[in-house]
Formats: sequence, C-alpha cells, structure tokens
Amino acid sequence: MKFLVTGGAGFIGSALVRYIISETEDTVVNVDKLTYAGNLESLESVRGNSRYAFEQIDICDAVNIARILRAHRPNIILHLAAESHVDRSIDGPAEFIRTNIVGTYTLLEAARQYWKDMDSECQSRFRFHHVSTDEVFGDLEGTDSLFTENTPYAPSSPYSASKASSDHLVRAWQRTYSLPVVITNCSNNYGPHHFPEKLIPLMILNALEGKPMPVYGKGEQIRDWLFVDDHVRALYKVANEAKVGSAYNIGGFNEMRNIDVVQAICDLLEEIVPQKPAGVARYEDLISFVADRPGHDMRYAIDAGRISRELGWKPLETFQSGLRKTVEWYVRNRDWCSHVQDGSYRRERLGIAT
Repeated sequence: MKFLVTGGAGFIGSALVRYIISETEDTVVNVDKLTYAGNLESLESVRGNSRYAFEQIDICDAVNIARILRAHRPNIILHLAAESHVDRSIDGPAEFIRTNIVGTYTLLEAARQYWKDMDSECQSRFRFHHVSTDEVFGDLEGTDSLFTENTPYAPSSPYSASKASSDHLVRAWQRTYSLPVVITNCSNNYGPHHFPEKLIPLMILNALEGKPMPVYGKGEQIRDWLFVDDHVRALYKVANEAKVGSAYNIGGFNEMRNIDVVQAICDLLEEIVPQKPAGVARYEDLISFVADRPGHDMRYAIDAGRISRELGWKPLETFQSGLRKTVEWYVRNRDWCSHVQDGSYRRERLGIAT
C-alpha cells in the first residue's frame, strides 16, 4: 500500500511515518508545510529510505495537492495536518480556521477528484482517513460518562471548534459524494518527539533546567493519556481494516489529573536524573500554579471499546510504562530538545546559518 500522510513531520505524524517504514513494507509520502511544529529531525531514521518521500506543501494549496496525488498515486490518505494547540487558538484563531477547516476542505476536494478518476478496483481500495480529537465532544465535568462515537459535539475552544468543523466536512463528503472516509478521535497523546509547548514535555524540560513547572488552575483537569506509538498502531489498523463511513475513538484507558501527571514526572526525574539543577532540592518544588486558561474543559474521557471489539486494538503501554519511556527519551535527546527550543531546527531546514 502507498500512504499519503499530511502533517507527517509533526508529533503524531512523524511517529506514524516511522512506524509504517520500520514495521511494514508500505510506502509513505509525507506532506507537511513545516510550520513551527513540523520538525524533520524527528524523521532522521527514515530519511533516505526508498519507501519514503517528502513534499513540503501547504494543504490549502489545491494545485500542488492535486499534483502530488497524481504523481504519487496513494491508496490511503491519512490526514493529520492541523493546528493543534489550544492556547495558540485562543490567542490567534485565524490560522486554525484556515488550516483545520479550509485545509481539510481543500484536501477533500482534491481527494474526491482523484478518487473519481480511478478505475473501480482502485476506488474500492481507496480510503480518506481523517484524524481528529476527543476535544470536539466538549467537557465531561460533573459526570461519570465517557465519550463514545455517538457523543454529540460541543467544542469549547477555537481549536476544538475548527476540528469539529473538519469532522463535519469529512462526513458530508462521504454522505453527499460517497467519498470513502473513516474518522478517528483520539485522547491526549504523549511520547518522544512531542513539541515542548505541550504539558508533559514542557514539564520535563523545565524541571531539567530548574525552571518553574506551570500548572493551570489547581491542576485538577482530567485527561485520558494515550502513548503515541499505541495511537499510530491504531491509525494503521483503522486505515487498513475499517469499513467506509465508520468512526472510532482511540484512548489510552488512563484518566489522570494534570497535577498527578506532573507529580509522576517529578518522581521519575528524581530516580532517573537525581543530580538536579543548582538551587533545586526536589523537582516537585518547581511546580507553580498559574491562572487557568479561558474556557478550559475539566474532563475528557474516551470509551475505546468499539475499536477493541471490532478491530482487536488495545494499547500496549500503561501510563506508567509510557511515561517512563517518554522521560528517558527527553533526558537522552537533549540535542533534539535544544534545537526545538532555540529554533535552530527551523533555521537549518531553511538553509539559514546557525
């Protein structure tokens, strides 16, 4: 099979590309605009592989997206490209509307024309797999409920509203034009190569540098945590095995309060890196509570029973094992982290001297 992965230089996208190249015989075309979150250093292990190709293209560029589809002839489009940070969406929603909504529309239209021009056998194998988030379902505060595939949408932030809009577009293109689509909605991912504005890598790196570890509110927000390698295994299985029009929630079965996640990071660092920065007696002393973000959802929780029952997928990592692997990776890969933090990964790819 040949996959076209949008956003393949991002956190989840790069993990997916690495998985396909290392664990299968399939081919991958990585389409990525290389915004601040796109990092080709995360793909060093596959660079030069004959089954991997990279195209630096904006998914809003209809002409070049059509060209890439004609040139590479993928069987499956796995659409992960998105603006994804809630804080950034609050400060500047316009880019989220452009990329997540207009970009998805552009890709759908290009895929529809590409699919229409196929012969019947190729059409039957083609899939457009849209990767979304549990944040489209809103807030479960005050309930013991779980998000299912039938939970009504109730997004709270510009980010989640833009992702909800893209989900609706994908379903509409299947209903109106019969485009063969599948949708997955995942819980909070974590793991190696995560951009350090996100909670877990930010806490790890700040602690290692002796900086404050900022936690919103009292840290009582609850999230379901999914190790990224477990997620990409699920994506690959859905893309290959799911029925057209189906939707699956992908979760880690790991509900935890943010403050407990941060404390677990501190405990692991005490064990793995006992030599602390100057002036730090305990890593947990660096925890600081800051004003909560506007409209912050208090609880997300995924029911991943359907994908388990129908496709046989379950996460391999517990939160404890996945977090240990994550902390150890960041401790070992300080060069990758420093390149992201100082921006040199972007300067190098643009050919700017550092």
